[in-house]
Amino acid sequence: MQNGTRLAAVDLGSNSFRLEIGQVDHGQIHRTEYLKETVRQGNGLDSARNLTTEAMQRGWDALARFGERLAGFKRSQVRAVATQTLREARNREEFLLRARTILGFGIDVIPGREEARLIYQGVAHMLPHNDASDRERRLVIDIGGRSTEMIIGRALVADRMESYRVGSVAWSMKHFGEGLFTQGAFRAAEVAAKAVLDDALGSYARDQWDVAYGASGTIGAVGDVLAAAGGDPGLVTRAGLDWLLDRLLKAGSADKLRIDGMREDRKAVIGGGLSVLRAVFDLLSIDEMKVAQGALRHGVLYELLERDESVADMRTTTVARLATRFAVDPAQARRVGETAAALFVQLAPAARGGSTTNRAGRALRKLGWAAQLHEIGTLVSHSDYHKHGAYILDNTDAPGFAVNELHALAQLVLGQRGKLRKLEASLDDETFVMQLLALRLAVILCHARRDPDPQALHLAALGARAFTIACAPDWAEAYPQSAHLLREEVLAWQKTSSWRVELSGC
Repeated sequence: MQNGTRLAAVDLGSNSFRLEIGQVDHGQIHRTEYLKETVRQGNGLDSARNLTTEAMQRGWDALARFGERLAGFKRSQVRAVATQTLREARNREEFLLRARTILGFGIDVIPGREEARLIYQGVAHMLPHNDASDRERRLVIDIGGRSTEMIIGRALVADRMESYRVGSVAWSMKHFGEGLFTQGAFRAAEVAAKAVLDDALGSYARDQWDVAYGASGTIGAVGDVLAAAGGDPGLVTRAGLDWLLDRLLKAGSADKLRIDGMREDRKAVIGGGLSVLRAVFDLLSIDEMKVAQGALRHGVLYELLERDESVADMRTTTVARLATRFAVDPAQARRVGETAAALFVQLAPAARGGSTTNRAGRALRKLGWAAQLHEIGTLVSHSDYHKHGAYILDNTDAPGFAVNELHALAQLVLGQRGKLRKLEASLDDETFVMQLLALRLAVILCHARRDPDPQALHLAALGARAFTIACAPDWAEAYPQSAHLLREEVLAWQKTSSWRVELSGC
């Protein structure tokens, strides 16, 4: 990526929304602007796990301010990610539909382990790079509003990642709902946090890492307070946590808390955050933790840099690993992928060449991933393998992918065969429909598991929401079974309420 290019990351956290803008300089990203809005969406989930109107409005207002600052940025220069609150919210699509319009860019809801991976990338990129630091085994902890991420890694590689549903906002609401700090409340909060985090004992035990780092949110806030009280800057210790607990107990409530180094907006959630952090220190036998400069948003920025065309995209590696893990037939995946790509390019000529700098090129790449994984469900059963494959993709851990990206791949895999009514909600997206048609036709042409005639079909758009398929002369006679399947395909499209496909020459 060219020096001087500006990149922007938006982090829609459970406690705060953040905008980080940086400039590329010889493979590094230097901050040029940083905005933070305390939105506290995490306490805006009602008993049915729906975001309240007030919580959504707070988020929209913050994004409107971010969107104004991002005016003029290209799509390839910006990525927005949402975390635990929007993973949980049942009405997240209602929020996201308007949020994307207000911000002016897409918003990816990322899985917990993907959040953990990006946090590690942000921390690792902001640490010094030398032989000693690259050898150290790192434990990275991030206590957010509604989730806590744990990662073990070395240099720039995260080896183990997990996300737990415990955080400063959620624990403050549950155990310090009146804003009161008591011994009993802290004892109950720490016990409850340990119950959630207990699974971490096996994978993140003290003999598995050399240095502990804390990222962002709660740990950064605690580090600031301890430094203001005379502690070592950038270091959180057990003694420091005990001292801070004593200060909170003496204050008695968040309203009465007066302490140097703590922002006003942090006081309402410090009880929950501190109790979770103390639980982490106890469970993992941590004596001291370094406060990291990097965070989720920095990982997102470096991921944007690495998604440049000259650098391998992690998602491509993830797809290849999934294909291997689920024993996909590589020859069939290749032929279906090549055939689907050739058909898609007929409908979207801008995709020719595979450049990812335009929407058509990105859609072609995603179609290729769907083709590579279209038989992923056969390891479960050959019967209804498309349904099994869709389920796998909707529920697997896939580094590099957002929840909505994986779901789009799952929808393509689900829709590769059978009735189209199951995809009715996705058929309003013209690009998705073109991907789907190309994949379904490729599966038909390759059903005999041999390379098809590359000139067999010609596709073209036929006005609004309609396509035409023209068969090559004598093709139907040479391949009668494929021709039969093609006629069945046209009938399937005729049963949809929104799209029409016409066939000629068969």
